[in-house]
Amino acid sequence: MSTTLAPPAAAAPPHPRRWAAAVVMMIAALMDLLDVTIVNVAIPSIGRDLHASEGALQWLVSAYLLGFGATLIISGHLGDRYGRKVLFLAGTAGFGLASLACGIAQSPGQLVTARAVQGVMAALLMPQVIGSFRTLFQGKERGAAFGMYGAVAGFASAVGLLLGGVLTDADLFGWGWRSVFLVNVPVAIATFIAGLILVPSTKERSAGRPDVLGSLVLAGSLVAIVLPLVQGQSNGWPLWGWVCLAAGVLALVGLGVVEGRKRSGATVPLLPARAFKLPAFSLGVLVQLLFSVGMQGFFLVFTIWLQGSEGYTPMQAGVLTVAFSVGGFLTAPVADPLAVKFGRLVLVAGSLLMAGGFAWVWQAVAASTEAHTGAWPLVPGLLVAGAGLGFLVVPLVNVVLSAVPGDIAGGASGIFSTAQQFGGALGAAIIGTIFFGHASDGLTHALTTAMPWVAAGFGLCAVLCLALPKKAIAAYEE
Repeated sequence: MSTTLAPPAAAAPPHPRRWAAAVVMMIAALMDLLDVTIVNVAIPSIGRDLHASEGALQWLVSAYLLGFGATLIISGHLGDRYGRKVLFLAGTAGFGLASLACGIAQSPGQLVTARAVQGVMAALLMPQVIGSFRTLFQGKERGAAFGMYGAVAGFASAVGLLLGGVLTDADLFGWGWRSVFLVNVPVAIATFIAGLILVPSTKERSAGRPDVLGSLVLAGSLVAIVLPLVQGQSNGWPLWGWVCLAAGVLALVGLGVVEGRKRSGATVPLLPARAFKLPAFSLGVLVQLLFSVGMQGFFLVFTIWLQGSEGYTPMQAGVLTVAFSVGGFLTAPVADPLAVKFGRLVLVAGSLLMAGGFAWVWQAVAASTEAHTGAWPLVPGLLVAGAGLGFLVVPLVNVVLSAVPGDIAGGASGIFSTAQQFGGALGAAIIGTIFFGHASDGLTHALTTAMPWVAAGFGLCAVLCLALPKKAIAAYEE
């Protein structure tokens, strides 16, 4: 009796239109990447035109980030199980419609609601891009695809503030600040059509059932925490706010406890409980959250101060913030190689540079004896803070995930993204509340009161980074 060995199964050939699909998905992702910052310099114009309250201005930032953070994890699981193309197209179309709703909003409430929907649709869209890249590309091509994503993300972060100022000042068709949102509409239409034709349908055969109930609890918890922080000051910090805040924290902790006691089954765990038992991961998530608190809080109050107190136009405010982006561009290319060699010390240095840079801005504003501070005293601080951003953010995930088992690395990275969005919403709420709480004494006084909290937050990041793993993942792979 002879036995014939079957030849090994050939690897599936790469999709012929994979690069065209990648370009389409990156254009769609660019809408979200730009919208994180593009709105900031338009906020003073929005406030004047719609007669928005201080709380409404904070919600313009927080609503988007909350919608994104609360939906991100579940949308990734949905795409893995039911197909990424459908969710990508739904997110693209929804983002375009939400952008249109933002552009035609006639009241602060309408605009904030549309911003929240924008965030949800962005969260529906973005995980499908990452998941599709992992499926469509292998080997060096995968590295090139993610390199393209990283480059575009960095470009978007740098250009968002400047583009927001240019569009607001250009006043195209008399739209003013509305063009910041309406520019997304034709992009979304073109991307949706191209996606129908070029983007293939992919999913994970082994993907389990998403935890919908847990996702709803997570979303409710995040909103319950941010809501009283934004509304508390204008309402005199009522009892309901403290109850709401406590309920949100307790629900979030309770969700973590329940997730930790779940046994493996068909439902995909919403939170990687095993990862949170690792001190390095928990501290890394806290660093990510604190970073986002400082970043979003700073740029919210800084752009309001520039235009409200210093008389900058939106475009001039955007141009000044280019100094921050230049600092990031200088350090980002060398951050990962340095992290492989020096590990967490690079993150500590980045945190200290950010703390020092923002402290410089604070002191430059406080020490000015002129009616207006001027741009040049602020540029060195922004440049140094931007350089710190490159050293802190670029290698952060790589260093922290070196302590996380490979089988839960995907879920752990999802928590990192959620912490980033939630931290941004908290930053707009907390730093914005401190700023607006002192605005009656002048915007300059309000800024110099808020800035120590921003600098201190990054100083705390430096302390926490000392407890992270000594080396990055790549260091163990050599």
